[in-house]
Amino acid sequence: MAEGEVSVLVGGKAGEGISSAGQIIAHLLGQLGYRIHMYFDYPSLIKGGHNFAIIRGARGKIGSVRSRVDLILALDQETLRVHEGRLNDHGVVVYNADTARYPPGIGIAIKSILAAEEAPPVMGNSAILGAFVKAAGIEWAFAEGVLTKSFRKGTGQNLRVARRAYEASEERLRIPATGMTGLPGFTGNEAMGIGLVEAGLGVYLSYPMSPTSNLLHFLAGYSDEVRIRVIQPESEIAVILAALGCAYAGTRAAVGTSGGGFSLMVEALGLAGMAELPVVIVVGQRAGPSTGLATYTAQADLEFAIHAGHGEFPRLVIAPGDAEESRTWIRAAMDLAWKYQIPALFLPDRIICEGMYSLDPSVTMKSRADPVMAGPDIHPYLRYAPTDSGISPLRFPPVKGEVIRVNSHAHDTDGITTEDPGITRTMAEKRQKKMLGLAAEIEGMHPVNIAGDTDATTGVLCWGSNKGICAELGETLSLRVIQPVALWPFPEKSFAEAMDGVERFFGVETNETGQLVRLVRQFGYRADGMVLKYDGRPFMLEDLEQELRRVMA
Repeated sequence: MAEGEVSVLVGGKAGEGISSAGQIIAHLLGQLGYRIHMYFDYPSLIKGGHNFAIIRGARGKIGSVRSRVDLILALDQETLRVHEGRLNDHGVVVYNADTARYPPGIGIAIKSILAAEEAPPVMGNSAILGAFVKAAGIEWAFAEGVLTKSFRKGTGQNLRVARRAYEASEERLRIPATGMTGLPGFTGNEAMGIGLVEAGLGVYLSYPMSPTSNLLHFLAGYSDEVRIRVIQPESEIAVILAALGCAYAGTRAAVGTSGGGFSLMVEALGLAGMAELPVVIVVGQRAGPSTGLATYTAQADLEFAIHAGHGEFPRLVIAPGDAEESRTWIRAAMDLAWKYQIPALFLPDRIICEGMYSLDPSVTMKSRADPVMAGPDIHPYLRYAPTDSGISPLRFPPVKGEVIRVNSHAHDTDGITTEDPGITRTMAEKRQKKMLGLAAEIEGMHPVNIAGDTDATTGVLCWGSNKGICAELGETLSLRVIQPVALWPFPEKSFAEAMDGVERFFGVETNETGQLVRLVRQFGYRADGMVLKYDGRPFMLEDLEQELRRVMA
C-alpha cells in the first residue's frame, strides 16, 4: 500500500449490489479516519454487464482515485479478467470461489454461505464484505458497528452472512486506523439534497435521469422527515413549469435533470428570465450529445448552461468541485436565485453526483439575505416595480384586493403585456441591473479556489470534479491550481487575483474542446496547453500526472 492510504476495487454484475458494497467499504475506511473518495463505473443496464467501484482512502483530503489498487474483491471472473492488472505488488484478491478462480487469493464459497443462512443471491455482496474485513485486518467488532448502520434492511441476516465469510477468510494485510476523527461519506447527490433542505426547499421535482436520479430518491426518502414535497411529473417540461408555478406562489422549488432533459426545459428557462421567477435547476453532466453515454461523465454543458435560451436575461451558473461544495453552493444558489429572482443553474458532473466523498459537517457558507418582500402598505402592488437594484419587492397570491401578474411577454411594471419601445427598453435595463448586482455579490463569496503550490508561477485551470485530482497533483508537481466555482456571472476580479503571478497555465477538463479555457479567453487569459479527456471516464491520478508532465515539458 502507498504510505498513509489504501485503494480497494470491488466488481461484479449489475444487480449484485456493487455500488452498495463500495459505499459500505467507503464508510468503513471513513470510520477508520481516512478521507475517502469512491468512483462507481457501470453500463446503462439493469442486470448484467460489468460494474465496479474503486474506493480510495487517504490521510489527507482527496477527490480522486488511483488506477492501481491494494485489494480486489471479485464477485465474478470478469472482474479479475478486466482488473487483475491494476493490482499492486503484494496486493490481495478476495473472490467468489463459485464463479471465479484466482489461486493466490482468498476464495470464499459464497453460494454455500447464502444457503446456510437461507439468504437471497444479492447478499453475496455482504459475504465479500465480510471476507474483505478479515483480509484487511479489521476487527470484527469494529466492522459490525459500521455494517449494522449500513444495511438498510435484512440487517440481521446480512450480518450473519458477513460473519460467516469473515470466519472463512484470512488476514493478508492490515489497514490501520489513522487516529483522526472519522467523517461521514456522502455522494454529491446526497450533499446537494442536504444543501437544498438547508436552503428552505419546499418542493423538489424531477423526471428520473442519470446522474441526478439518486437526488430524487434521496429527497423522497426523507421527505416526511424534513417536511418537503417530492414530485415526479410526466416529463421534464412539466417539471420546470410546475417549479415556476411554485415560485409564483412563494414556495422554493428545485428541479433535477441532465443535458437531454435540460434541453426540453430551455423554453421555460426563458420564461423564468422574463417573468423573473426564481428556480434552481440541477443539470447533472454526462457524456453526450443526445443519449450519448448515459451513465458516464463529461464536463461538456458549461457553454450550454451559460447561453441556453433565446434573448438576454440574467442567470447564475455554479459548478461544485466535491460534496462539500455541492452542499454549500447549492444552498447559496437557492438564496441568490430568490434574492435576485433569477434561474440558477447548478452543474455537477456525474463523478460528483454519484461519487462518494468525506464531508465535514462543520464546513458551511454564510446564508445570503432573504428576498426583498413588499410591505402590506404598498398599493397598488406592481410585480415589476422599478428599483435602483432592479430587484422588485415580492408578494405572493392570494392578496385581497391585488392582482399579482407574471408575464412571459414584454410587459410593464404591473405585468401587463406591452410593445412600447420605451417600456421594453426600461424593463430590459431593469433585469440587467440585477446581473450587475449579482456579479458584485458573487465576488464576495470566495468564488475561485486556489490549491496546490499557491506561490507557483505555473498554473492548472480546472473545474468541477477535477478539483480534487488537480489539487493533489498541484502539491506533487509544484503547480498553482485555480478552480472557479461560480462560472456565470464570471468572477473577473477574483479570477485575476488567483492568476496574479502565473506566467503560464494549462487547462484540465473532461470535454473535447476546453470549454472553461475558452471562457477565460474572453477575459484575456490564453492557456499554454490543455489536457482533455472525453471517453466518459474520469482522470486517474497516475495518468493525469503523466499527461501534465508531457504538456509542460
